[in-house]
Amino acid sequence: MSKEHPPEPLDFFIWTVEDVGLWLEEINLGSYRQTFKENGVNGEYLEGMSMFTTEQILRFIRRCHMKWGDFITLCKELRRIKVACLKGEQKVRRPWWAPSCLSVVFVKVAKRNRQSRVVSLKLEP
Repeated sequence: MSKEHPPEPLDFFIWTVEDVGLWLEEINLGSYRQTFKENGVNGEYLEGMSMFTTEQILRFIRRCHMKWGDFITLCKELRRIKVACLKGEQKVRRPWWAPSCLSVVFVKVAKRNRQSRVVSLKLEP
């Protein structure tokens, strides 16, 4: 992932800690960038947040010294990305760790398999 451009939303579950920091800047939560980095919050962690219990959510908020409103913003932005992925609105590209010779194969499989990439989305009103 490039430091100059925000990370691709479709790939949020493979974001590094640095990618999460860039995304936080993009959604106006950049003040938490260092705290998230210190706590090792990467894309896989963000993906798992939708399965958190109330106790885990409170522990996360305390550990990152987040305001409730900022936590709500974080959740809304994560949901926006997941919904866009499900609707197929995000550009599909191969992840940084996949060899370039597999680009075409990865993109074809990802397009056919979009919904399985965002399995933890809760469709609540």
